[in-house]
Amino acid sequence: MTNQAKVHTKYQKFKASFDFKQKMLTFKEALAQEKEETIEMLAIYRKFTMKKASKTEMKMANSQFFDLLKGTGLGMFALLPFAPITIPVILKLGKMVGVELLPSSFNKTKE
Repeated sequence: MTNQAKVHTKYQKFKASFDFKQKMLTFKEALAQEKEETIEMLAIYRKFTMKKASKTEMKMANSQFFDLLKGTGLGMFALLPFAPITIPVILKLGKMVGVELLPSSFNKTKE
């Protein structure tokens, strides 16, 4: 192996490692956002039981609840064999038919 090939291989390994770290940081931020939204959802549902929650708060809480259901449903596919293949295929099929399967904090187009 030539010296140039060794340098190229090291660069590719470094780049792959950097890309993985970036993706994991993005994932961590999305999970942190989901956690905050879930805590807020529970507080709103607690207010609802005391009849103090507004309609807009309830809409937000219900939206977060559906996000949790999406994450749970997608998590079930992680248990299947070949999950690294099946999950991206399912997400792609969902987009093709116009269904967003990822929770809102994982959606990059979210404002």
